[in-house]
Amino acid sequence: MPNTIFSFNIPSFTQSIIVSILFGAIYFTYWQYRTGARRRRLIREHGCLPLKRNPGLNHWTDYIFGWRNFWENLAANKNHRLLDLIHRRNQQYGTVYSLKVANMAIVSTTEPEILKTVLATNFKDWNLPDIRKAAFDPLLGKGIFTTDGAEWQHSRDLLRPNFVRNQVADLATFERHIQKLIKAIPQDGSTADLQELFFRLTIDSATEFLFGESTHSLDPRSSSASAARFASAYNNSQDAVGESARLGMWLRWLLDKRGVKDDIKYTHEFVDRYVHLGLEHRRRNEQDVEAKALEEKEEGRYVFLHELVKAIDDPVRLRSELLNILLAGRDTTASLLSNVFFTLSHRPDIWTKLRTEIAFLGHSPPTYAQLKELKYLRWVLNECKPAPFLLFSSSLTDTTALRLYPVVPSNTRQALIDTVLPLGGGPQGTSPLLIPAGTLLSWSVYAMHRRPSLFGSDAEIFRPERWDRLKTGWEYLPFNGGPRICIGQQFALTEASYTTVRLMQEFAGIENRSVGKDNAAARGVWEENLTITCVCRETRVALTPAMAAEDAKA
Repeated sequence: MPNTIFSFNIPSFTQSIIVSILFGAIYFTYWQYRTGARRRRLIREHGCLPLKRNPGLNHWTDYIFGWRNFWENLAANKNHRLLDLIHRRNQQYGTVYSLKVANMAIVSTTEPEILKTVLATNFKDWNLPDIRKAAFDPLLGKGIFTTDGAEWQHSRDLLRPNFVRNQVADLATFERHIQKLIKAIPQDGSTADLQELFFRLTIDSATEFLFGESTHSLDPRSSSASAARFASAYNNSQDAVGESARLGMWLRWLLDKRGVKDDIKYTHEFVDRYVHLGLEHRRRNEQDVEAKALEEKEEGRYVFLHELVKAIDDPVRLRSELLNILLAGRDTTASLLSNVFFTLSHRPDIWTKLRTEIAFLGHSPPTYAQLKELKYLRWVLNECKPAPFLLFSSSLTDTTALRLYPVVPSNTRQALIDTVLPLGGGPQGTSPLLIPAGTLLSWSVYAMHRRPSLFGSDAEIFRPERWDRLKTGWEYLPFNGGPRICIGQQFALTEASYTTVRLMQEFAGIENRSVGKDNAAARGVWEENLTITCVCRETRVALTPAMAAEDAKA
């Protein structure tokens, strides 16, 4: 019997087209009735206007494929200029604009009022982007930096009590690692790769804090082969995961071609060993009251994992939370220190002012209270500090900022529902803007912190003195804002401040040792090295021991 529709003889192919059109029409009618009507209501209620179109940024082909922006981003990333490319786009196309990158439609902004809305006022309207979760999950699993909603809140509630002041102010434990750092720096004026040493310092201190056992990477004689392998595997895994997050699904297959899965597997196995020991530690204490009492009488060495296992039984969840905190605890402090000393190696005037400020300490290590009183150090960190975590309010919290060299230079959220931004719509970008569910919103902290309208005509100049009177709000976001504001900022800030003071006590002078006519660092130009976080490409210097300088003067 021939195929018929309404008693007419119609070929199968034509019939398929007609059925598809009918289903499309039904879906369109349903969409207009539900989604379309809801969005029109939001537009009317808030007075939304459409986003201004930028033909120079969005050629008609980009709306279909988005390849031009993708390849432009890829080339800039390869040349360590991606942040500058995004900054130039903001200068050219305004503080709110749209673009398509490969398969992703993105709204980009540097407007503080929009960020306040996304991160605080309408916090529940936004989630972490799916692309970020998919990229981070193989290494970090489900932890505080990779989850949303109730799952994220549970992680935050578990982790926050572990960052109390007596842990943050435990400088005696950190001093042991500082002594190893000082010994690892050449005393004869030869070149030191401070960035490499800072990352060793922070992974040593972070693993001792988290696991109860340091990797001892600053002292290879004390470091086990497994710990050295872990540091290498963790670095490689993090680099690949960061690249995957930036490039998206299109180049994620590269992870399989560089042995990254093996590195991730080793990283997990290394941490799993400590998770197992932590769970055993808890079981022993539960079964042996005397053992628990003895532990409480010990010298007071704090182990993050021992506190975490009191609330979590799942080994995989424990590993994920530890790796999430390790990422923040290691990278933020090391990146901040690298950026600070890169700058100091090109700014002897700032080095001298800092040395003058700490002169009253002599050679005695500073106390936590003394660190809080170092105003000029606080200003220096304000100009180039990274984005670790936030804990509690104190005078040190006033330094919670990164301006020129953010460790997390950009961030993204994905609209969970149809929502409205207070700015961005209309020809001037001053009207409310409707954001449909699923839309990606990206913001560049790097670009926002360089806006002359927010930080003055010299916004791109490193000038610590601006912080003497500068008061900031949502335009200054090194530590995020709203409910997801970082929970451990004070920990990283204290480590960075303490390390800077101790090195300036031990060394009287600093000299840049980056070489090569094509090397931006040799010219004093900061260039990015992007993984999950961001740091300058190198910090190669020579340091003059203070004792040698004093002997020379004598």
